[in-house]
Amino acid sequence: MGVTADPLFDLTGKTAVVTGASGVLCSEIAIALADRGAKVALLGRTLKNVEAVSTTIKAKGGSSKAYSCDVMVVEALENVRKEINRDLGTCDILINGAGGNHPDATTQNPVYDHQNQNTRTFFDMPVSAFQQTFDLNLVGTLLPIKIFARDMVDKHESVVLNVSSMSAFNPLTKVPAYSGAKAAVNNLTQWLATYFAPVNMRVNAIAPGFFLTSQNKQLLTNEDGSLTPRAQQIIANTPMKRFGDPGDLCGTVIWLCSDASRFVTGVVIPVDGGFSAFGGV
Repeated sequence: MGVTADPLFDLTGKTAVVTGASGVLCSEIAIALADRGAKVALLGRTLKNVEAVSTTIKAKGGSSKAYSCDVMVVEALENVRKEINRDLGTCDILINGAGGNHPDATTQNPVYDHQNQNTRTFFDMPVSAFQQTFDLNLVGTLLPIKIFARDMVDKHESVVLNVSSMSAFNPLTKVPAYSGAKAAVNNLTQWLATYFAPVNMRVNAIAPGFFLTSQNKQLLTNEDGSLTPRAQQIIANTPMKRFGDPGDLCGTVIWLCSDASRFVTGVVIPVDGGFSAFGGV
Protein backbone atom coordinates (compact mmCIF):
# COMPACT_ATOMS: atom_id res chain seq x y z
CA MET A 1 0.00 0.00 0.00
CA GLY A 2 1.61 3.24 -1.12
CA VAL A 3 2.33 6.05 1.32
CA THR A 4 2.33 9.65 0.13
CA ALA A 5 5.74 11.14 -0.59
CA ASP A 6 4.92 14.23 1.49
CA PRO A 7 5.85 13.52 5.13
CA LEU A 8 3.25 16.02 6.33
CA PHE A 9 0.50 13.60 5.25
CA ASP A 10 2.27 10.38 6.26
CA LEU A 11 0.51 8.31 8.94
CA THR A 12 2.96 5.41 8.98
CA GLY A 13 3.07 3.68 12.35
CA LYS A 14 -0.02 5.43 13.69
CA THR A 15 -2.90 3.41 15.12
CA ALA A 16 -6.27 4.71 13.98
CA VAL A 17 -9.54 3.61 15.59
CA VAL A 18 -12.66 4.12 13.44
CA THR A 19 -16.16 3.67 14.89
CA GLY A 20 -19.06 3.04 12.53
CA ALA A 21 -16.41 1.62 10.23
CA SER A 22 -18.73 -0.49 8.08
CA GLY A 23 -20.73 2.53 6.90
CA VAL A 24 -20.37 3.91 3.39
CA LEU A 25 -18.47 7.01 4.49
CA CYS A 26 -16.36 5.65 7.33
CA SER A 27 -15.29 2.55 5.42
CA GLU A 28 -13.86 4.82 2.73
CA ILE A 29 -12.16 6.92 5.42
CA ALA A 30 -10.67 3.81 7.00
CA ILE A 31 -9.25 2.66 3.66
CA ALA A 32 -7.73 6.12 3.09
CA LEU A 33 -6.06 6.06 6.52
CA ALA A 34 -4.54 2.67 5.72
CA ASP A 35 -3.38 3.99 2.35
CA ARG A 36 -1.28 6.55 4.27
CA GLY A 37 0.31 3.87 6.43
CA ALA A 38 -1.94 3.79 9.49
CA LYS A 39 -2.83 0.56 11.28
CA VAL A 40 -6.62 0.73 11.34
CA ALA A 41 -8.92 -0.77 13.99
CA LEU A 42 -12.40 -1.10 12.51
CA LEU A 43 -15.25 -0.98 15.04
CA GLY A 44 -18.84 -1.91 14.27
CA ARG A 45 -21.77 -3.72 15.85
CA THR A 46 -21.81 -6.46 13.17
CA LEU A 47 -18.44 -8.17 12.90
CA LYS A 48 -18.87 -9.54 9.37
CA ASN A 49 -19.50 -6.05 8.03
CA VAL A 50 -16.30 -4.57 9.43
CA GLU A 51 -14.40 -7.72 8.45
CA ALA A 52 -15.36 -7.01 4.84
CA VAL A 53 -13.72 -3.57 5.10
CA SER A 54 -10.65 -5.12 6.71
CA THR A 55 -10.40 -7.60 3.84
CA THR A 56 -10.38 -4.71 1.35
CA ILE A 57 -7.62 -2.94 3.26
CA LYS A 58 -5.48 -6.06 3.50
CA ALA A 59 -5.96 -6.82 -0.21
CA LYS A 60 -4.32 -3.47 -0.92
CA GLY A 61 -1.42 -4.29 1.39
CA GLY A 62 -2.61 -2.33 4.40
CA SER A 63 -2.81 -3.19 8.08
CA SER A 64 -6.19 -3.49 9.81
CA LYS A 65 -8.27 -5.59 12.16
CA ALA A 66 -12.03 -5.77 12.67
CA TYR A 67 -13.73 -5.69 16.08
CA SER A 68 -17.35 -6.08 17.13
CA CYS A 69 -18.25 -3.25 19.51
CA ASP A 70 -21.28 -1.19 20.48
CA VAL A 71 -20.11 2.38 21.19
CA MET A 72 -22.96 2.81 23.67
CA VAL A 73 -21.60 0.09 25.99
CA VAL A 74 -18.69 1.23 28.17
CA GLU A 75 -17.61 -2.29 29.06
CA ALA A 76 -17.47 -3.24 25.37
CA LEU A 77 -15.33 -0.19 24.63
CA GLU A 78 -12.99 -0.99 27.51
CA ASN A 79 -12.56 -4.55 26.29
CA VAL A 80 -11.96 -3.57 22.68
CA ARG A 81 -9.42 -0.97 23.76
CA LYS A 82 -7.41 -3.73 25.44
CA GLU A 83 -7.63 -5.88 22.32
CA ILE A 84 -6.52 -3.03 20.04
CA ASN A 85 -3.64 -2.11 22.33
CA ARG A 86 -2.47 -5.71 22.15
CA ASP A 87 -3.02 -6.18 18.41
CA LEU A 88 -2.15 -2.80 16.87
CA GLY A 89 -0.83 -0.56 19.63
CA THR A 90 -2.40 2.31 21.54
CA CYS A 91 -4.64 4.75 19.72
CA ASP A 92 -3.13 7.79 17.98
CA ILE A 93 -6.13 8.77 15.85
CA LEU A 94 -9.79 8.33 16.82
CA ILE A 95 -12.50 8.76 14.18
CA ASN A 96 -15.99 8.93 15.69
CA GLY A 97 -18.18 7.86 12.80
CA ALA A 98 -20.97 6.00 14.60
CA GLY A 99 -24.27 7.85 14.38
CA GLY A 100 -27.63 8.05 12.69
CA ASN A 101 -31.27 9.03 13.06
CA HIS A 102 -34.35 7.36 14.53
CA PRO A 103 -37.38 7.14 12.20
CA ASP A 104 -39.77 8.13 14.99
CA ALA A 105 -37.78 11.30 15.69
CA THR A 106 -38.87 12.89 12.41
CA THR A 107 -41.88 14.81 11.14
CA GLN A 108 -43.70 13.88 7.96
CA ASN A 109 -43.89 17.46 6.68
CA PRO A 110 -41.31 20.25 6.88
CA VAL A 111 -43.78 22.64 8.58
CA TYR A 112 -46.85 22.22 10.78
CA ASP A 113 -50.05 21.84 8.80
CA HIS A 114 -53.21 22.85 10.67
CA GLN A 115 -55.38 21.44 7.91
CA ASN A 116 -53.93 17.93 7.86
CA GLN A 117 -53.89 16.06 11.15
CA ASN A 118 -53.24 12.65 9.56
CA THR A 119 -49.48 13.11 9.33
CA ARG A 120 -46.75 12.63 11.93
CA THR A 121 -46.15 16.02 13.53
CA PHE A 122 -43.84 17.33 16.21
CA PHE A 123 -46.47 16.41 18.81
CA ASP A 124 -46.42 12.76 17.73
CA MET A 125 -42.70 12.22 18.23
CA PRO A 126 -41.96 10.20 21.39
CA VAL A 127 -39.34 11.59 23.72
CA SER A 128 -37.71 8.16 23.72
CA ALA A 129 -36.91 8.50 20.02
CA PHE A 130 -35.31 11.90 20.68
CA GLN A 131 -33.30 10.38 23.50
CA GLN A 132 -32.10 7.46 21.39
CA THR A 133 -30.97 9.84 18.64
CA PHE A 134 -29.06 12.02 21.09
CA ASP A 135 -27.53 8.99 22.77
CA LEU A 136 -26.28 7.49 19.50
CA ASN A 137 -24.82 10.69 18.08
CA LEU A 138 -23.65 12.58 21.17
CA VAL A 139 -23.02 9.92 23.80
CA GLY A 140 -21.80 7.57 21.06
CA THR A 141 -19.12 10.19 20.33
CA LEU A 142 -18.36 11.01 23.96
CA LEU A 143 -17.82 7.46 25.23
CA PRO A 144 -15.13 6.37 22.73
CA ILE A 145 -13.22 9.57 23.52
CA LYS A 146 -13.42 8.87 27.26
CA ILE A 147 -12.08 5.36 26.72
CA PHE A 148 -9.41 5.81 24.04
CA ALA A 149 -8.16 9.26 25.08
CA ARG A 150 -6.71 7.73 28.25
CA ASP A 151 -3.88 6.47 26.04
CA MET A 152 -3.88 9.45 23.68
CA VAL A 153 -3.21 12.19 26.24
CA ASP A 154 0.28 10.85 26.93
CA LYS A 155 1.38 11.03 23.29
CA HIS A 156 1.42 14.82 22.83
CA GLU A 157 0.46 14.43 19.15
CA SER A 158 -2.87 12.59 19.02
CA VAL A 159 -6.01 13.42 17.05
CA VAL A 160 -9.76 13.04 17.56
CA LEU A 161 -11.97 13.59 14.53
CA ASN A 162 -15.73 13.67 15.05
CA VAL A 163 -18.34 13.36 12.31
CA SER A 164 -20.91 16.14 12.38
CA SER A 165 -23.51 17.11 9.77
CA MET A 166 -24.91 19.96 7.68
CA SER A 167 -27.87 20.00 10.05
CA ALA A 168 -25.59 21.03 12.92
CA PHE A 169 -25.21 24.53 11.40
CA ASN A 170 -28.79 25.12 10.29
CA PRO A 171 -31.35 22.48 11.29
CA LEU A 172 -32.74 20.59 8.35
CA THR A 173 -36.50 20.19 8.13
CA LYS A 174 -38.09 16.97 9.43
CA VAL A 175 -35.11 15.86 11.59
CA PRO A 176 -35.10 17.94 14.80
CA ALA A 177 -33.48 15.33 17.05
CA TYR A 178 -30.66 14.53 14.62
CA SER A 179 -30.02 18.23 14.00
CA GLY A 180 -29.88 18.99 17.71
CA ALA A 181 -27.60 16.04 18.43
CA LYS A 182 -25.12 17.00 15.72
CA ALA A 183 -25.13 20.61 16.93
CA ALA A 184 -24.16 19.22 20.32
CA VAL A 185 -21.32 17.26 18.67
CA ASN A 186 -19.98 20.55 17.25
CA ASN A 187 -20.09 22.16 20.69
CA LEU A 188 -18.43 19.16 22.33
CA THR A 189 -15.71 19.22 19.68
CA GLN A 190 -14.85 22.83 20.52
CA TRP A 191 -14.95 22.20 24.27
CA LEU A 192 -12.66 19.18 24.04
CA ALA A 193 -10.25 21.00 21.74
CA THR A 194 -9.73 23.65 24.42
CA TYR A 195 -9.56 21.15 27.28
CA PHE A 196 -6.97 18.88 25.69
CA ALA A 197 -4.87 21.58 24.00
CA PRO A 198 -2.20 21.55 26.77
CA VAL A 199 -1.31 17.94 25.86
CA ASN A 200 -1.50 18.69 22.12
CA MET A 201 -4.44 16.38 21.55
CA ARG A 202 -6.24 18.02 18.67
CA VAL A 203 -10.03 17.65 18.38
CA ASN A 204 -11.80 18.60 15.14
CA ALA A 205 -14.82 17.52 13.14
CA ILE A 206 -15.95 17.18 9.57
CA ALA A 207 -19.50 18.04 8.48
CA PRO A 208 -20.33 16.02 5.38
CA GLY A 209 -22.83 17.50 2.97
CA PHE A 210 -25.22 15.20 1.17
CA PHE A 211 -23.90 11.78 0.22
CA LEU A 212 -26.03 8.88 -1.00
CA THR A 213 -25.78 6.16 1.65
CA SER A 214 -27.81 3.13 2.67
CA GLN A 215 -29.38 5.22 5.44
CA ASN A 216 -30.77 7.97 3.21
CA LYS A 217 -31.16 6.29 -0.20
CA GLN A 218 -34.92 5.77 0.23
CA LEU A 219 -35.32 9.40 1.25
CA LEU A 220 -33.41 10.78 -1.73
CA THR A 221 -34.16 8.41 -4.61
CA ASN A 222 -37.23 6.76 -6.07
CA GLU A 223 -37.43 3.09 -7.05
CA ASP A 224 -36.48 3.97 -10.62
CA GLY A 225 -33.38 5.83 -9.42
CA SER A 226 -34.76 9.31 -10.04
CA LEU A 227 -34.44 11.99 -7.39
CA THR A 228 -37.20 12.63 -4.88
CA PRO A 229 -38.45 16.21 -4.42
CA ARG A 230 -36.27 16.52 -1.29
CA ALA A 231 -33.19 15.39 -3.22
CA GLN A 232 -33.98 17.85 -6.01
CA GLN A 233 -34.18 20.61 -3.41
CA ILE A 234 -30.78 19.59 -2.01
CA ILE A 235 -29.12 19.64 -5.43
CA ALA A 236 -30.71 22.99 -6.21
CA ASN A 237 -29.04 24.40 -3.08
CA THR A 238 -25.65 22.77 -3.67
CA PRO A 239 -23.50 25.02 -5.88
CA MET A 240 -21.50 22.05 -7.22
CA LYS A 241 -24.81 20.45 -8.32
CA ARG A 242 -24.15 16.88 -7.21
CA PHE A 243 -24.13 14.58 -4.21
CA GLY A 244 -20.81 13.85 -2.58
CA ASP A 245 -18.79 10.76 -3.34
CA PRO A 246 -17.38 9.01 -0.23
CA GLY A 247 -13.87 9.59 -1.54
CA ASP A 248 -14.50 13.35 -1.42
CA LEU A 249 -14.10 13.21 2.37
CA CYS A 250 -10.70 11.57 2.40
CA GLY A 251 -8.44 14.52 1.59
CA THR A 252 -9.93 16.60 4.41
CA VAL A 253 -9.73 13.66 6.83
CA ILE A 254 -6.07 12.94 6.05
CA TRP A 255 -5.24 16.63 6.43
CA LEU A 256 -6.94 16.82 9.85
CA CYS A 257 -5.35 13.57 11.06
CA SER A 258 -1.81 14.37 9.94
CA ASP A 259 0.93 16.85 10.77
CA ALA A 260 -0.29 18.97 7.86
CA SER A 261 -2.86 20.45 10.29
CA ARG A 262 -0.75 20.38 13.45
CA PHE A 263 -1.91 23.90 14.50
CA VAL A 264 -5.59 23.27 13.72
CA THR A 265 -7.96 22.34 16.54
CA GLY A 266 -11.56 23.07 17.50
CA VAL A 267 -12.87 23.47 13.94
CA VAL A 268 -15.74 21.85 12.05
CA ILE A 269 -14.95 21.61 8.34
CA PRO A 270 -17.88 21.37 5.89
CA VAL A 271 -17.29 18.96 3.00
CA ASP A 272 -20.46 19.81 1.16
CA GLY A 273 -20.00 21.11 -2.38
CA GLY A 274 -20.81 24.63 -1.17
CA PHE A 275 -24.19 23.81 0.44
CA SER A 276 -23.42 25.70 3.66
CA ALA A 277 -22.15 28.74 1.72
CA PHE A 278 -25.23 29.16 -0.48
CA GLY A 279 -28.01 31.50 0.57
CA GLY A 280 -30.63 30.01 -1.74
CA VAL A 281 -30.87 32.95 -4.15
